[in-house]
Amino acid sequence: MGKKVHKSKDKKKQNKSKLRTFLKVLLVILIILLIIVGVITWLGYSKLSKLNYVKLENIEINEGVYEQLKGYRNIVLFGVDARADTYDNTRSDCIIVASINQDTKEVKLTSIYRDTYAYIDGYGYDKITHAYAYGGPELAINTINKNFDLNISEFVAVNFDAVIEIIDEIGGVNVNITSEEVTEINKNIDSLAKQTGKTCAKISGAGQHNLNGGQALAYARIRKLAGGDYKRTERMRTVLDAGFKKIKTLGVGKLNSLTDILLPKVYTNITSNEIVSMIPSVTQYNVVSSIGWPYEVKGITLDKWYGVPVTLESNVQKLHEELFGNQGYTVSSQVKEYSEGIIKRTGYK
Repeated sequence: MGKKVHKSKDKKKQNKSKLRTFLKVLLVILIILLIIVGVITWLGYSKLSKLNYVKLENIEINEGVYEQLKGYRNIVLFGVDARADTYDNTRSDCIIVASINQDTKEVKLTSIYRDTYAYIDGYGYDKITHAYAYGGPELAINTINKNFDLNISEFVAVNFDAVIEIIDEIGGVNVNITSEEVTEINKNIDSLAKQTGKTCAKISGAGQHNLNGGQALAYARIRKLAGGDYKRTERMRTVLDAGFKKIKTLGVGKLNSLTDILLPKVYTNITSNEIVSMIPSVTQYNVVSSIGWPYEVKGITLDKWYGVPVTLESNVQKLHEELFGNQGYTVSSQVKEYSEGIIKRTGYK
């Protein structure tokens, strides 16, 4: 049994993990929006052929789940930790499940923290982010399905390093910066310059600014001001809304260049025919909520640091109640087994 982490250290690690996830959530959603707008703007298989199609052979779903989730389409979005145009042997630092109610067209987004302690077939209990590195999207999907009682069979994976290039390509995004945010955004601009090797101008003062890619990322990374995660989520929505408004004003030529940049960086098992079939209903979709999972988590150091759902069973039950309206949901025997295994290894009940 591992020892408990000191509360302040535990919180610091959780915040660091949430920051990484937050940034990649921003990129994944932005890219999906760009793809949808691009496809609607000019319907052509020549563009969709730029997507990297990945065939999955064996998707696993826990017994009884298919019936429970009838009417819901769950698609997982991976932001992978790749520094080149490859997706082999890399971790999925961002994991978002988009749950679509096919009757109401309401979409709920669930961001799974990358350090979540989960069971991975063939590898035992480990960080859920490692499933993608061990076995690509197929093992990652099966890990999520079996630990969460989900019915995912489709995925989209993107390289999150493209975010600066994307925002620069659309001519930046208009954001109002408060006086409290100026110092923090400039600190983050310095940090990003060291990480990416790309410099950008600092923000001179409060007010409305057209942020380029580097500045927009720096704004999204602000985390030390009042409001914590709630305010950080608000900043994410601000950038997304600003980006979407900008995209809708672009001409066909600019949208064409955007898809040429984006689509070759996207890997998916959703076929071109399926994407085209979704287009008539795209405008009906409405994102109604965005949550982080697990709801209740405690840090622990075993061979490394993990975020432990306390408990897996209760967190999955609450997830199904919130996403699918299944009040008093009873988890599958598979989830119960994994939950008991986590308790045995961590002592967290």
